[in-house]
Amino acid sequence: MLSDKEQLRDISSIGLKTVIGELPPASSGSALASSVCKKITGRLTSAIAKQEDVSVQLEALDIMADMLCRQGGLLVNFHPSILSCLLPQLTSARLAVRKRTIIALGHLVMSCGNLVFVDLIEHLLAELSRNDSMSTTRTYIQCIAAISRQAGHRIGEYLEKIIPLVVKFCNIDDDELREYCIQAFESFVRRCPKEVYPHVPTVINICLKYLTYDPNYNYDDEDEDENAMDADGVDEDYQGSDDEYSDDDDMSWKVRRAAAKCLDAVVSTRHEMLPEFYRTVSPALTARFKEREENVKADVFHAYLSLLKQTRPAQSWLCDPDAMEQGETPLTMLQSQVPMIVKALHKQMKEKSVKTRQCCFNMLTELVNVLPGALTQHIPVLIPGIIFSLNDKSSSSNLKIDALSCLYVILCNHQPQVFHPHVQALVPPVVACVGDPFYKITSEALLVTQQLVRVIRPLDQTDAFDASPYISDLFACTIKRLKAADIDQEVKERAISCMGQIICNLGDRLGADLPGTLHIFLERLKNEITRLTTVKALTLIAGSPLKIDLRPVLGEAVPILASFLRKNQRALKLSTLAALDILVKNYSDNSLAKIGGSILGDAMLEFFQALVATGTASLGYMDLLRMLTGPVYAQSAALTHKQSYYSIAKCVAALTRACPKEGPAVVGQFIQDVKNSRSTDSIRLLALLSLGEVGHHVDLSSQPELKTVILDAFSSASEEVKSAASYALGSISVGNLPEYLPFVLQEISGQPKRQYLLLHSLKEIISSASVAGLKPYVENVWTLLLKHCECTEEGTRNVVAECLGKLTLIDPETLLPRLKGYLLSGSSYARSSVVTAVKFTISDHPQTIDPLLKNCIGDFLKTLEDPDLNVRRVALVTFNSAAHNKPSLIRDLLDTVLPHLYNETKVRKELIREVEMGPFKHTVDDGLDIRKAAFECMYTLLDSCLDRLDIFEFLNHVEDGLKDHYDIKMLTFLMLARLSTLCPSAVLQRLDRLVEPLRATCTTKVKANSVKQEFEKQDELKRSAMRAVAALLTIPEAEKSPLMSEFQSQISSNPELAAIFDSIQRDSSSANMESMDTS
Repeated sequence: MLSDKEQLRDISSIGLKTVIGELPPASSGSALASSVCKKITGRLTSAIAKQEDVSVQLEALDIMADMLCRQGGLLVNFHPSILSCLLPQLTSARLAVRKRTIIALGHLVMSCGNLVFVDLIEHLLAELSRNDSMSTTRTYIQCIAAISRQAGHRIGEYLEKIIPLVVKFCNIDDDELREYCIQAFESFVRRCPKEVYPHVPTVINICLKYLTYDPNYNYDDEDEDENAMDADGVDEDYQGSDDEYSDDDDMSWKVRRAAAKCLDAVVSTRHEMLPEFYRTVSPALTARFKEREENVKADVFHAYLSLLKQTRPAQSWLCDPDAMEQGETPLTMLQSQVPMIVKALHKQMKEKSVKTRQCCFNMLTELVNVLPGALTQHIPVLIPGIIFSLNDKSSSSNLKIDALSCLYVILCNHQPQVFHPHVQALVPPVVACVGDPFYKITSEALLVTQQLVRVIRPLDQTDAFDASPYISDLFACTIKRLKAADIDQEVKERAISCMGQIICNLGDRLGADLPGTLHIFLERLKNEITRLTTVKALTLIAGSPLKIDLRPVLGEAVPILASFLRKNQRALKLSTLAALDILVKNYSDNSLAKIGGSILGDAMLEFFQALVATGTASLGYMDLLRMLTGPVYAQSAALTHKQSYYSIAKCVAALTRACPKEGPAVVGQFIQDVKNSRSTDSIRLLALLSLGEVGHHVDLSSQPELKTVILDAFSSASEEVKSAASYALGSISVGNLPEYLPFVLQEISGQPKRQYLLLHSLKEIISSASVAGLKPYVENVWTLLLKHCECTEEGTRNVVAECLGKLTLIDPETLLPRLKGYLLSGSSYARSSVVTAVKFTISDHPQTIDPLLKNCIGDFLKTLEDPDLNVRRVALVTFNSAAHNKPSLIRDLLDTVLPHLYNETKVRKELIREVEMGPFKHTVDDGLDIRKAAFECMYTLLDSCLDRLDIFEFLNHVEDGLKDHYDIKMLTFLMLARLSTLCPSAVLQRLDRLVEPLRATCTTKVKANSVKQEFEKQDELKRSAMRAVAALLTIPEAEKSPLMSEFQSQISSNPELAAIFDSIQRDSSSANMESMDTS
């Protein structure tokens, strides 16, 4: 390589590169790699230091970078010498040498020790402060940006010194230097989120300033000049003037591009500043959609897309009524800017450039997803732009697909009337796209057609829009695709759905085409690949208010549908049941008697009521009842699914409500079944459940023995019969509160042994009865419950708490303050019951109690500081429920709650005790449950309140959890996977500390003589840990971490771990495919 002949040099350097490329990675621990590296490193450093021949230097630098990238960890001893030979090259006269040196340094900092890293940074800072020449300063700034990109987690502590220097250099009039400075900012923002935080406002201001930095071009007020812009003549005039001065030496576009990319980074990483972004960044980006340089424009659009994407996941709490009162939410601010955005986009949609138009469509799609209905006023301006791209000969297929999917999203999220003036213009280009030879375009176009059909004739509104001129075109293009057998699977399915929609909305106008089309559906129903889609399409057609004539196919279709109920595919069964249900309701001629037998076993209440009502001869009340209950009476063994008893009971009740005359006899029969000593447990179970279901809707107080029969069942030997009896008592009481509720209360007081079951009955009453019916009894029930909230039995306390909570919902104004009063109770049991009761007042839909709860939930959560362990645990469970179902209740309390929450994640030595079990000593950790509850809360907060968490503090506790007990490890592995997608940059900074416990879990061996469960547990742990590793590896820079790559090679060299890891990666890739499909 060091010879004088160029040919030899080239060949030898290629040879050397190949050798290094083929060496096993450092993580595999191969001896070969380390000996090769050690041999050549010294020679390479001397070749790099030789300044006289640049080409040798360049090759040597290239190979050095390659080696550091792949084998950096093996060269630790050489790092100081490598550094000292690389630093002088940063001032080389040749820019190519500097560039390759920067790349090599970037790879060096990935794996070098701390001393070397400090040396490097100190050197760069000293040189920057000296600022000898512009040219070297540029190189140093580039070098810092490269280090930050490769090892951001290490540079964080130096930012306080670096950022002021970079800010200073931004103000020097040198475009290239500015570009590098802004790129450095971008890498700081992405790589060191925590340390860069105080400087973000400065960075935003610099970016906003340089986003519009275009000294050589005069954007005169284009608004006045709009009409002239649209004329085609304008373009030619520009060409004439181009010769006078050249744009080649204008570098300002690079500065603008860097600014746009940096804003993109800021917007993507600083979720909590959304309102601020909408005030400052959003208008600035919108104003730059007119950018003349296409690459810059794409980045401006991309930054705006990131802003919209950040606004989207926050919708759950943005729609929250309490948040709305605060005035300016990001969504309201966006809403007010829509006209401005549309105005800026509208000009871009007719641009020649395909890339620009694609960006416009992505923007509009995201905008409508964030704010459905936002474009209602602007449809007339936008539709021509979309049509322009669909008709344009120069459009690429991707552009057409984007235009169609954008149109689809817009059609789905706006009212039909908005589009009626434009149907005439929209139909021809869409129909043309359905006929496109490229299957992806066809498939998108069919989706749009389906949506268009709904728009042309919305079935829920009678309006004057005349759909007739378009029907034949839409039908013709769809039927052509429906008939074709040799097309893509997705096109097949969408053609079926689209035709289903056409028949559903326009079937009365198809005339002679209808029967033929239905026969095609019949063919598709017989094909395994298309049957599910066809069932859904038939459901749609059968439910159409146009009463489509299905006689041509019903006779043949119904038996096929009935056969699907026996198939082992859940989605198919559910869709088929829905289809049969609609068919029975809307087409109940005698053609349906055939299916009575094949449907039983799948519970369908409305179906049975509809069936009885048809009055078909062999399907009267008693016949159906016999079919339903037959299986239970006939078999000596119990049914396989416990749920089926409940389903049958619900069907029986539905039938009885449909035929009230038959009721009393059947109820009498059920009572006899419960009394009869020869009845099996299954029969008793069904009889009790059926009594409960019937009694819920029909007053059964006329049956004198009912109470005694049910109370006797309370002492049955079977747990299931007992719980069925307590359910039945509660449910029957709902049918006649004055008769039964006082009776239940009196029994609870008088029968201490049966308390638990009777309280369950009471819970059923409180949950199901009407508020008006319960009002008179609230005081009595409340007093009774309070007597029992100090019960020592935890199960009983939980039922009491649930009753208290649900009772509070009936009259929150008086009862919630009362609950709060009991927080001061001396009994820890009473306190825990009260806090649990609050959990049952929180649900995921709006309720009248919400504003009251919001004001006092803080008092209930103060119990997180309660001296009693159990009360603290219950408080965490309640907090978790609030964070999950109604985050708005607790968002503002997080600052006070989080320290207590984190406090409960620590292992407490004083709670671990040893229990002697015969000859063995067994350790019991009383603090495990409360830690589990705390980690569950942390997991929930990730979903609902991410923007209010200090992620680094959060990660400290996740890290502790990775070393905790089995259950907690499992939870923290899940958290790591979520965190890897939610805030990858923070996880990356902590990666080395997180990998170690994961590795420990995967390499733990179970003692050979352990029980089978231990082995299973360890396997589960390994799988979960591997899932977390796979998730961490989705962060782009994760595998560059020396510890991570070492761990990866450990996995690949251990056959057992490698097998687990492979199967997990396969699972996750197939899961991604599925989630892609459903979107």
